[in-house]
Amino acid sequence: MVQSVVVGVDGSAASEAAAGWAAEQAHRTGRSLRMIHAGVPEARPAEQPAERAESLPEPLRALRDRLAAALPESAVSCEQVPGDPAYALVAAGERAGLLVLGSRGLGGFAGLLVGSVGLRAAAHAACPVVLVRADGEGGEDGEVVVGVEGGRPCDEALAFAFEQAAGRGVRLRALQSSPPPAGPYDTEAPLDQREIRDSLAASELVRLQDALGRWRDKFPAVPVEAEVTAAPAARALTEASRSASLVVVGRRLRHTRVAAPMLGPVTHAVLHHAHSPVAVVPHV
Repeated sequence: MVQSVVVGVDGSAASEAAAGWAAEQAHRTGRSLRMIHAGVPEARPAEQPAERAESLPEPLRALRDRLAAALPESAVSCEQVPGDPAYALVAAGERAGLLVLGSRGLGGFAGLLVGSVGLRAAAHAACPVVLVRADGEGGEDGEVVVGVEGGRPCDEALAFAFEQAAGRGVRLRALQSSPPPAGPYDTEAPLDQREIRDSLAASELVRLQDALGRWRDKFPAVPVEAEVTAAPAARALTEASRSASLVVVGRRLRHTRVAAPMLGPVTHAVLHHAHSPVAVVPHV
């Protein structure tokens, strides 16, 4: 059975941008495209599936038909599902292995893809969640940037990032934030202190290169740049997102589903401020 790329749609500009991103992903990977309008009322007992499909709002029918015409080799569908929007979308995405959402969908038919829904989905999903901005600056030809936590590289995030870079034929940039230890490390600092700072950064870069080694072997066609920066992680990733096609960050997978999002501060900040689409990849 061919897997699908699941995208939430609600008629907003952000959800239309998300659908476009999902369509490109479906085309690149040979998957079907499944658009979901979540949070609608329960179907009437006598209502047939065909009747329910045709009850889609006109803008969503038009979007479905436009993407179907653009993807003649892919199955494209759009359906309405009842229930809490975040949980309905997460459930669909987890079955497919990937969920795409608009990161700011204020408005639309029922305001279904407002920031809170995207954040809840990114916080709870056991599959990668990609959030796409309608006004994003990144392009399809930009590099894929992956945030790496010093000393604890996330294999799931690295795997997703390398796969995306390979599929797009672009460079992968692994970015690690490693602020220097507290101390007078400025341009006027004594030479030995600056040497200590530079030595620590060089050691971190060696560890990062080692962590990337097996992924380079697995994806030999992907050009890779490893970078250790003294800037805070959220700031560095947000700045890198200006020219990126995608930013990938990890999220520790929790075993309980609570009402409040459980995103780390770096991931939360990147989701709010990145200029490109952001993929949140859960890991144990």
